[in-house]
Amino acid sequence: MNRKLLFLSLTLASMNLQAQQWPPVQQEAYPATRWWWLGSAVDKDNITYNLQEFSKAGIKGVEITPIYGVQGNDNNNITFLSSKWMEMLKYTQAEGKRLGVEIDMNTGTGWPFGGPNIDIKNAATKAIFQSYKVKGGEKTDINIEVNDKRQEPVAILSRVMAYNNKGKCFDITSYVNNGRLLWNAPKGEWEIIVHYIGKTFQKVKRAAPGGEGYVLNHFDKESVRLYLENFDKAFKKNGVAYPHTFFNDSYEVYGADWTPDFLEQFYKRRGYKLEEHFPEFLSKERNEKTARIICDYRETISDLLIENFTTQWTAWANSNGSITRNQAHGSPANLIDTYASVDIPECEGFGLSQFHINGLRQDSLTKKNDSDFSMLKYASSAAHITGKRFTSSETFTWLTEHFRTSLAQCKPDMDLMFVSGVNHMFFHGSTYSPKEAKWPGWRFYASIDMSPTNSIWRDAPSFFDYIARCQSFLQMGKPDNDFLVYLPIYDMWQEQPGRLLLFTIHEMAERAPKFIETVNSISKCGYDMDYISDSFINSLSCQNGNLITKGGTSYKAIIIPDVKFMPPHVLAHLIELAKDGATLIFTEDYPKDVPGYGNLKNRYKQMSDIHKLLPQVKSFGETVVTNFSKGRIITGSDYISVLSKTGIQSEEMSTLYGLKYIRRTNENGHHYFISALQNKGFEGWLPLSIQEGTIMMFNPITGEKGLASTRTVNGKKEIYLQLRSGESIILQSFNKPIENVEKWQYISEKPGVIYINHGWKLYFKESEPKIDKTFDIDTPSSWTLLDDSIAKKTMATGVYTNAIDVNKANTDDWILDLADVRESARVYINHNYVGTLWAVPYRLKVGKWLKEGNNIIEIEVTNLPANRISEMDRKGEKWRIFNEINVVNLNYKDIPYNNWQPMPSGLNGNVKLIPIDYRS
Repeated sequence: MNRKLLFLSLTLASMNLQAQQWPPVQQEAYPATRWWWLGSAVDKDNITYNLQEFSKAGIKGVEITPIYGVQGNDNNNITFLSSKWMEMLKYTQAEGKRLGVEIDMNTGTGWPFGGPNIDIKNAATKAIFQSYKVKGGEKTDINIEVNDKRQEPVAILSRVMAYNNKGKCFDITSYVNNGRLLWNAPKGEWEIIVHYIGKTFQKVKRAAPGGEGYVLNHFDKESVRLYLENFDKAFKKNGVAYPHTFFNDSYEVYGADWTPDFLEQFYKRRGYKLEEHFPEFLSKERNEKTARIICDYRETISDLLIENFTTQWTAWANSNGSITRNQAHGSPANLIDTYASVDIPECEGFGLSQFHINGLRQDSLTKKNDSDFSMLKYASSAAHITGKRFTSSETFTWLTEHFRTSLAQCKPDMDLMFVSGVNHMFFHGSTYSPKEAKWPGWRFYASIDMSPTNSIWRDAPSFFDYIARCQSFLQMGKPDNDFLVYLPIYDMWQEQPGRLLLFTIHEMAERAPKFIETVNSISKCGYDMDYISDSFINSLSCQNGNLITKGGTSYKAIIIPDVKFMPPHVLAHLIELAKDGATLIFTEDYPKDVPGYGNLKNRYKQMSDIHKLLPQVKSFGETVVTNFSKGRIITGSDYISVLSKTGIQSEEMSTLYGLKYIRRTNENGHHYFISALQNKGFEGWLPLSIQEGTIMMFNPITGEKGLASTRTVNGKKEIYLQLRSGESIILQSFNKPIENVEKWQYISEKPGVIYINHGWKLYFKESEPKIDKTFDIDTPSSWTLLDDSIAKKTMATGVYTNAIDVNKANTDDWILDLADVRESARVYINHNYVGTLWAVPYRLKVGKWLKEGNNIIEIEVTNLPANRISEMDRKGEKWRIFNEINVVNLNYKDIPYNNWQPMPSGLNGNVKLIPIDYRS
């Protein structure tokens, strides 16, 4: 070859990409778990045993959370942060490093933060108000001591204020002496409001030994500093390295609505004195002035929590070489800003979602998932707009009753997490349990119990592989969501009843119904989005028509839902962004009101002046497009009509076919995670909003990959996809041709299905209680139907065996379809391991292991522990051996499982071999 041809050949080769492999699985892509230390009664041998089991199975991260202990085991408990405890932590860190398991820890025991170093002064604080009516023109002498005996020793008098019906207000605190108010009131009717700063007396929930005590005052900077100082003393005194990550659970601080300097902070931030408006602040009538004052109160509480708690905690961790992972939900603060103030925002699933997936076992003993798509996106939105790489999740809290949760039930809710932006999942959770502990070992009441004592552990490594494969993609590149959606926090603060407003996952449907409706409507239109708060809008810029966040993430437009209240400077900045080239979408009219009460007249004028710059919407429902020299403003109430006018291409997989997805961008193009979270699958040409010409498909269950069939129709890229109900797929597009890659194997089922409905035998590879028999069962059916009393109560791995004749001619491959599996299965053909089926549909390609003629099929099916534990309860065996709450049911009741009927176990349907051909 001459030099010119050689140069041309090398140049063309450099323009192409080599075949994409699965991304390397980094440490954070493997699943991790919360690791409950009961009583911190750990020892080195069992620390090693537990970590080895985690590492071997594929869990590569643990978060230590100490809680209450085990009954009768007090002598083995270790005091939190003692020298002995720190020795155990140091050993754990060394073993984790050896075994490739990252060691994180809770910055406390149980939850919320608090403990023995939090005295009553620094404990969670509440406001106490007492009201008195007095007549003026005569000397007033009344006892104003706090009227709660529990509060008497700790309550501090803050203000005594007097108000008359003509708007007069006096601070008469100086007239108090020894608990009595001595004041010569002017003529008229007066209301005296006495304000005390009291305490909630809340103690740490589920505290471990050495962690008991008051919950700290999260709104007070000094209280938080003193709390963290206790950790510094322990780590430095014992020469232990700070962990990779410190964790904080959801905010479950009850009744804490104040802090000692709140009135001073309120005046500093809101510009007026709250104490001069106590009657309106405390009014049960929700008039406009009261609503505005309450809004200012809630904003101040939010500011203090973020500044004095999460920001200070993160700065402290960072100064010690650690990072923070935090659950903001449940708190009274702006969720976006709170999540954004830590290193890794973490959402939480709470219950089981119902997607009506074909073939998925339904269980009557489940808890409905309170954390839907709209709730899960708060954490990922904060991560995306700030440029943080990870969004984590507390995963599988209270899916079903203990001992009844299968791997197959977990997958759909894991997929929901993925499409919501999670890419760094943590199981909730795994309990440290000594190897010698009697089954079922040590347990925590609300967890799925992802540990070696659970029978699902046998096949869980296949689930862990699935998670690692998915997260290796979802941690790659950057988010590529279409829109930013404004979070109408001031509408929530101003319109919701009450005073202290907590954003718990169980009540968000009440807190933000219109916002949730907007989010779901946008999703149904085929778009994905991230939420944005006022403070992050102020840092937005516009480049080439795209909105760029402070974290460097790009969006095509911003949507402002039906919002009444917005700070004038936020609306002004939005208009400037439109003038710079951005697209603004108001789903109805513009926000016309300003939130809060302070400096109201001036802010009204600012808002009025801004509105003069905006085109007027003449009639409800009308869509108005206002073009600036670069950008534009679109106003209207019909989502589909309004969003279509943006020119931004939606993902029709969502609108037409009901598939759930998330899209990310990378240096070579884009990649998608797609899941059929519905009662139907999809087969056909699937339109995509991207334009890259080459697309690969990756099956995260099996590890298969290949070049997809694509075409362009009317300028739109389409990919041929086969996806059954409950299945998921990963797509990756490339902006250059790729080389050395095989085509994806599309399946065509053929006639000649072999039904394997007779001739089965069953024996037990593992069983407890033990079963030594072999059964001729003929049809593939649950072993609880056997004429054997032990079979109805055993936790086991049963092996179903059969022999079949296969003619391999004229077919490319075979699929083994097990129909209904209870609950997971390892498949062997001719004594060769083929694969593990742990989620619907229970189908597996098996052709390469089949031979012409006679073949031996062995299917090792593992059931749940439910039948064994219910039998133990019927016999009265004491296994609930844990302090405090012990093991309770979904409704937090101490109810035994003795009335459970035997759960079907093993194969429960028609087993068949399906001949298939491959096509490109």
